[in-house]
Amino acid sequence: MRLEVLTPPRRILDREVRKIVTEAPDGHFGILPRHGDFVTELVPGVMVYTTEDGAERFVAVNSGTLVKCGDAVMVAVRGAVEGDDLARLRQRVEEEFRRQDETEHEARAALARLEASMIRRFRQLDLAGP
Repeated sequence: MRLEVLTPPRRILDREVRKIVTEAPDGHFGILPRHGDFVTELVPGVMVYTTEDGAERFVAVNSGTLVKCGDAVMVAVRGAVEGDDLARLRQRVEEEFRRQDETEHEARAALARLEASMIRRFRQLDLAGP
């Protein structure tokens, strides 16, 4: 079956796989090629998939949606990091989350400055009066 993992900015993974194990709000589950079609929510965690040659690989995923339709499994998540070693994957995920936190902090600070500037300008307009 074909596994495709997408995030808003890019495609993380697109390959043939034998098996997928991941986690929904009600627990872990596995998908094999002949399983029926379904849609489910995913919770943050590690998706494990088995490649065509039998190797296990990992994708750390943020919350999102999984769709199994025919021979295709499409996963759309806010963020994902792929790897073949759990220890290195954990390190990469921590680095990515740290970077996202810094970016979000910078965005919130910029928004706060913009709001403060708007309030000052409204006060200036009010003081100038008609």
